[in-house]
Amino acid sequence: MFIKEIKRLSPTKILSLVPSITELLHYLQLETETIGITKFCVHPNVWFKTKKHIGGTKNIDIEKVKLLQPTLIICSKEENVQAQVDELALLFPVLMTDVKNYEDALNMIKDIGIITAKDILANNLIIEIKRSFSNNILKTNKALYLIWQNPYMTIGGDTFISAMMKMAGFENIYNNKKRYPIIDLETMVQLNPPIILLSSEPYPFKEKHIKTLQTVLPKSYILLVDGEMFSWYGNRMLYAMPYFNQLAKQINKGK
Repeated sequence: MFIKEIKRLSPTKILSLVPSITELLHYLQLETETIGITKFCVHPNVWFKTKKHIGGTKNIDIEKVKLLQPTLIICSKEENVQAQVDELALLFPVLMTDVKNYEDALNMIKDIGIITAKDILANNLIIEIKRSFSNNILKTNKALYLIWQNPYMTIGGDTFISAMMKMAGFENIYNNKKRYPIIDLETMVQLNPPIILLSSEPYPFKEKHIKTLQTVLPKSYILLVDGEMFSWYGNRMLYAMPYFNQLAKQINKGK
């Protein structure tokens, strides 16, 4: 059953299929209630070590889920496979989240707070996030954000990462595209982006990748960035704006 009406359910056995939401559940003090997470739910580390793992975000172990008999499963339209989510919804209550921008993220936090009876903590978190994002020193810079190589992939304007880029003071060069376009080196050279951001996830870009790109894009300022700050919604957003401000200082100093 897909949950369509947001109301207090006070679930006692929660499964999270989304790493950033797992971290949020921990922030909302749902230690006892959260019984299962994915192998990619690395925050907090203590949960990663102690909670039941039910597969990856794209390959949930349905049989393990059945054994746990959850009273709430939280998934993401972005991160999870629809067919698997549909199968789970035939058996258990499922909350489908769909976060594409800053406001979506705040609404998701509010909804999960209501459903889990942690609305006071959730509302306070939203207030703190809004306060954090009101404090910035950013200037707008055009940028290309890469999430993968072989092939290189960037992000379109309909993604949460693109929304966070805007909050961070970056104008996404691929803002008029959707989802995750493939981009080759020839196209990068033609675009000649003033800034290229190499994300730490899902592909773990390293310094050696900067050197490779710098040879064909000598005029671009290329740097590694913490992908969690751009792509993890939930309480991780508390730390995003301070990180973005620090990034802006680094760029202004390095350009």
